[in-house]
Formats: sequence, structure tokens, C-alpha cells
Amino acid sequence: MKSNRFLSTKIAPRLFGLTFSCCALFCFASKADDWPQWRGPQLNGISAEKGWSDKWPDNRPNNAWKTNVGLGLSSVVVAKGRVYTMGNADNTDTVFCFDAETGKGIWKHSYPSELGDKYFDGGTAGSPTVDGDFVYTISRWGDLFCLQAATGKVVWTRNLQKDHDVQLPDWGFAGSPRVYENLLLLNVGEAGMAVDKKTGKTVWQSANKEAGYSTPLTGRLNNQPVAFFTSGQAFVAVEPATGKEKWRMRWITQYGVNAADPVIDGDKIFISSGYGKGSALLKPAGTGTPEVLWQNKSLRSQMNSAVLLNGHLYGIDGDTTEKASLKCVVFATGEVKWTEPGIGSGGLIAADNKLIVLAERGEVLIAPADPAGFKPTTRAQVLGGKSWTAPVLANGLLFCRNSRGDLVCVKVGK
Repeated sequence: MKSNRFLSTKIAPRLFGLTFSCCALFCFASKADDWPQWRGPQLNGISAEKGWSDKWPDNRPNNAWKTNVGLGLSSVVVAKGRVYTMGNADNTDTVFCFDAETGKGIWKHSYPSELGDKYFDGGTAGSPTVDGDFVYTISRWGDLFCLQAATGKVVWTRNLQKDHDVQLPDWGFAGSPRVYENLLLLNVGEAGMAVDKKTGKTVWQSANKEAGYSTPLTGRLNNQPVAFFTSGQAFVAVEPATGKEKWRMRWITQYGVNAADPVIDGDKIFISSGYGKGSALLKPAGTGTPEVLWQNKSLRSQMNSAVLLNGHLYGIDGDTTEKASLKCVVFATGEVKWTEPGIGSGGLIAADNKLIVLAERGEVLIAPADPAGFKPTTRAQVLGGKSWTAPVLANGLLFCRNSRGDLVCVKVGK
């Protein structure tokens, strides 16, 4: 998401937990930086690109191309001049590959898949993941693919429901695949699973219980490699190579919607979820329940994760059933520095110390990441409909996507 999340307390899980990998993309020119996976090259929603334009004449987007990819909340990923995303039409999922500059279709791969419009529009949730010459995808119903990135040819495929009879979360699998060395990590089961990325063969698997909706996050804590997964009841840290559990933090969110990815900084980890649950800053000690440094309801990330810049978290606070807002929160204390209403359940990324926000109703807002306040240099309507997928930046172009599958590419390179 992922991005990848959930709708209502009344209309019942109106949304379905998605970490989606929900995120529309950006691209910029000066310092080129591909965006090959959910949350970008550093897994933190931040692009290293500089020199892109944060001020658009007359607040009008310079559209390069536009297309439709079908229903869903999948994000876009960008690698080697190609753009990949997913959508659903006529109970068929399709993985699309486009030329990033022109929008020309390069290839597409389709397979039968239910729409799954339970309390939301339905369609795809997780995003593709590009690793070298290959692209990996997982559907909400457990269809796992390894495709050639240049041609879309199937290298291997399997269905996890048929192979392992894995338990589906209420809204299906929403996290994107995560590559770790020779493994492909998946948020499947109580604390994830791993398959060999070259063959698809299962390497390790956790208990067959309901997964959460986040994308596996890899990193290091206490100088040790770690992978984070969500279940319907907890955030769990494991050894990525073996799946051995290191610790877990019980975290009960309504409908089991633990969807937003954690944020790591040094030896601390920030977790958050929606439906009024809130957030916490944890300090793991290796094994056992982590120390809770603070816990409050200052930032309730339902779907898309916050970004951390200069000691401050910037993220969406609230659910799709309420008037969600953009907030700035002090990482170390949980103190709210400012609140910007009217954003809705959109998403954001950052680049060159600026925030790039795609609001729920398809408006792009660009502003300095400043704890003193939110002062946009650009506000421009780029889409209609419902935009729950965060934007992404890559090579001078900005990609934004809504739930009905409209995908627009905006030139922002100077």
C-alpha cells in the first residue's frame, strides 16, 4: 500500500485494510531516482530527487499522459524507464507496464480475480515490486507471480490459498511483496512467510492465522536484521532469513485493520493505525515486549504511513468515515505541532525536504516540510473521484491514481 485503507466504523470495515500499497507516483528529473517498490527505494516514502518544480504556473499540472488501469488502490512503481501498476476489470486482474515518459503500453498480464467490493470499490490492493529483471505481484486472493520486467513473461506462479490453504484476511491480502536477499517476504499468516524469489518455493511460514494489511518492512534494530509484519492483533518482528519471532506488540485495531507500515529511526520504531486506535513509539530491547516510550491518538494512520523528516512525522490522521486531516507530530514525544484539515484519506511522500500530498479528492499539494506550519507552494486538481493511493516520485514525473483506475502522469522536472 501497503500505501495499500479501510472504511467505516459504521459501514463496517469500509475500507479494507490496505497498506496498499496505495500510492500514486511522481517522477522528477534532476537527480534521477527510481521508485521500484512500495514506499520507495529506502522503504520510507522519501525520494532522494532534487531539482524538481514545486511551483506550478497558475497551479495547473503539466500533464504528460493519462490512462485507466481498472479498479483498485495499487500504487505505481518505476524502474528503468518503465511504470508498473495493477487494476481490476470484469473480474480480471491486470498487471500493466508502460513507458514512463510517454505512457505507451509495453505489456500487460491478466488473470481471473474477483472484484471483492466488500464495503469499498474493490479491485487490486498491493503494488508490484521490481527487483532487477523481475517484477513480483500478489493478488488479494493469493495469486503470486514472478514476471520478466521487460516482457511480462511468467517466470513462475502459484496460488497460496491452494498450496497452503492460508487464511485470508477479511479484505484479502493487501501488502506488496518485499525482496530480502534471495527471499520474497509476504504478509501472509500471523507473522509473514517467505518464498525463494527465483523459484517461488516456500522457505518459511508463520502460523496460519489472519494477517494484517501492511507491506513487510525490513531494516535493522540493535544492529540485527529484522522484518516487521502485522497480524489482525499485533505488530511482529522476526528474523527475515528464518521467520523466527523476535518480539511482538499486541495492537488491537477495529476489524483487524493494522495496515500502515511502521517507521524506523535508529533503535526506535513508530507504529500507528486508524479507527481511533492511535500510535506509539517503541524501543525494542532484542526480545520480549518493547518498551513504550509514548502512546496517544495524535496520529491515527488508517492506510498510508507517515514520513519522518528532521525529527517530525507528517501523516494522515483519521479514517475514511470522518474528515481526516494532515498532521505534523514530534517523533520523540508524540506532540502535535500543527493540523491541516480538509485533506481526507489521501497519502503523501517527501522529496528534497518537501511534502507531496495527494488529497482524497485528487488535489496535489506541495509544501515545505516545516513543523512551524503547512504552507503549500502549489495546489492543483489532477484527478477526480476518490484518491486513497499515495503519490510517488521518480525521474521528473509525477504519477497520481484514483480508486476507479485513472492514472495521470504530470511533468515536474525542470
